[in-house]
Amino acid sequence: MRSLEQLSRAELAVLGREYMLFGHLLNRAALPHVHLQLGAAAREAVAIEEWMGASPIYTRRMQRCLGFTGDDVGTIFKGFQLDVGFPHQYMDVRYRLDAPERGVFWLQSCGALLEVEQYGEAAVRSMCHAIEDPTFDASAVATNPRARCRPIHRPPRAPADRVPHCHWEVFVDRAAEPLQEAAITRRVRTSRLAGVALPPPGADGSGGWDDYRGPFDPDFRLEHLSRAALERVCQEFLVQNHLLIRALMLSVGDRAGDAVAREIATKQWIGAGAVAAGRLRAALGIDGDGIAAILAVLRLHPAFLPGYAGIDVAQADPHRGRLWLEECEALRERDGHGWTALLAEGPHAALDAMVQAVNPRARCVPARATGRERLAWNVTIDAEADPAAPPPEALLVAGSNTARFAFRAAAPSA
Repeated sequence: MRSLEQLSRAELAVLGREYMLFGHLLNRAALPHVHLQLGAAAREAVAIEEWMGASPIYTRRMQRCLGFTGDDVGTIFKGFQLDVGFPHQYMDVRYRLDAPERGVFWLQSCGALLEVEQYGEAAVRSMCHAIEDPTFDASAVATNPRARCRPIHRPPRAPADRVPHCHWEVFVDRAAEPLQEAAITRRVRTSRLAGVALPPPGADGSGGWDDYRGPFDPDFRLEHLSRAALERVCQEFLVQNHLLIRALMLSVGDRAGDAVAREIATKQWIGAGAVAAGRLRAALGIDGDGIAAILAVLRLHPAFLPGYAGIDVAQADPHRGRLWLEECEALRERDGHGWTALLAEGPHAALDAMVQAVNPRARCVPARATGRERLAWNVTIDAEADPAAPPPEALLVAGSNTARFAFRAAAPSA
């Protein structure tokens, strides 16, 4: 039952890719419910505000994390390479930097497009036109308010098997009016999450880059980073995902009220949380389905952000574990826009869904909080119980191409 600090460099690279993909699992888990409850127009608007609310904040955080600064296109591309919106391999993004203020990128294969094409041209246009236009600019503007992303070509694909799937130009227009940060970005920025300070791990001489201060590398992959840098980057990927959750809840709350936002966020946690638990178990080769395996998954699960959400686990005996929540930054937020705020005394469907993704006879049983604990659950396995059926929220996500996507093993880097 290892923590992030105890994983090897190679394991952190594997975990980093899973944390990046989790950003897309969050959409697969939430946006269908937004569509069903609020309609297609609201689903599109929420998707835009979700990414616009989070990406400018986490782009700057990642720049500070790996020490790359500037206002040129190379800096923008470095940010794209470390953005959960562009999970490596799932989004096969290629780059060419033509000049300090001009470059192109293209998606040789886009997992998000392959997910959406099955729903027809209207769904493709919604994602590749209505959503991408403002959100690509919002990500670039975090580096330079006069930066722009413009399509060279994009879906719907003609012919239907066209490769690359899309092609974009990124440039700095010095004569352009600076784009202003969106209102939802300013709101997300006021949260404790946006400014959470994560302690940097020390260098350990494992090799690799400790930062990304050097020139832009179009072939960058996570394996280029040192173990310490990978640990920091994995933490920042978790921040990115939780900023997306916060922005989505704010956007839904504006349209339908906080009760609906909490309802949809709970469904999102159940669906994405269960699928991520199964993926983590497989990706990290966690053996068995006993208490030790369940706690090993929970310890590294992207639902929990160490240093922000004070959630921890421990094994009490061979047949029982404990999950608890302590006072933390997440509980000091002024609103309820985050997954931690969904926890209360009593059972929680998302916690059960995550442990049952490892063992369908497991559950999280509410327990009396002691000491510094605010809330607590015993993690148990009832060998006599019938296996729990996957909840419909998890089945919705599990049926997606995103949930089934298999990363290729990457060659180690010196």
